[in-house]
Amino acid sequence: MPPDGPLRLRAEDAEDLAVISACLQDALVSVHDLAYDREARTFMLVANRFRWEATEGDARRFERTLCGIAFGEVANVAYRGFQRSEEDRILCLLAIRPNIESDGGTIDLDFSGSAAIRLTAAMIRCRARDFGEPWPTAWHPDHPDGTP
Repeated sequence: MPPDGPLRLRAEDAEDLAVISACLQDALVSVHDLAYDREARTFMLVANRFRWEATEGDARRFERTLCGIAFGEVANVAYRGFQRSEEDRILCLLAIRPNIESDGGTIDLDFSGSAAIRLTAAMIRCRARDFGEPWPTAWHPDHPDGTP
């Protein structure tokens, strides 16, 4: 994927989802931009994604972009550490962690401050796609252990 191109990824297993998780690390998500369509069995969110791939080769080039993420085959959604009514609250995504067996399981979206979303899902079905134009940002996520 070229650093200037939009992200378009699909996950159907834990390895695929690990790639999406890495791309979305430090994404900012408004509680207002979370949605669950029970009838369609789809959980969706819009993230303000830090473009880690754009920093390669030029440590001073920091960008963010909007990214839509959809999880399919979702039977239930549980929220921890925040209320859905806190629509102005911004969450910082740390990781997406699947625990799916052959008969289903869970996918956890872990955020800073001990907030989390647990998706009960029959299988891993995730799509992530950037939309709009990236914009420059002076803020670079910092991790004490040195990981991006």
